[in-house]
Amino acid sequence: MRTCGIQWLAKHGVPHTVIAYDHREKGAAFAANEVGFPLSHTVKTLVVALDDNRYALALIPGDRQLSLKKLAAAFGTKRAAMADSAVAERMTGYHVGGISPFGTRTALPAVMDRSLEHRDEIMINAGRRGVMVKMLPDDILHFCHAKLADLAR
Repeated sequence: MRTCGIQWLAKHGVPHTVIAYDHREKGAAFAANEVGFPLSHTVKTLVVALDDNRYALALIPGDRQLSLKKLAAAFGTKRAAMADSAVAERMTGYHVGGISPFGTRTALPAVMDRSLEHRDEIMINAGRRGVMVKMLPDDILHFCHAKLADLAR
């Protein structure tokens, strides 16, 4: 199965394992359960709007909730809000429920929750609902030029 995200990973030589599952429901909890992977190691890729007319990606464990206040602080802005679905899809080129930080239509800065940094392996969307990739957190940090911050509330 080839998605733009998987093609991007291959082009940049990023080690990964493709995991496909029957997508019947949106959400990290469903994906983790379907493939038997810990929810705390399954990453949600969220598109957020910053108060200075910029957009960014927040990468957070599936078992945690995003703190918009902490996210805004990580980007040095006063406020942040979840981008609406249409904007998220237009900015990334992916459908909500399958948004990947790899190969997005528009280059977006990314921040990853610090709790993911020391996981042996994490699972993240590959650019299509029902398709994830397992990979090292360090590779996400390096290839997405992401920074680390405490993002969960």
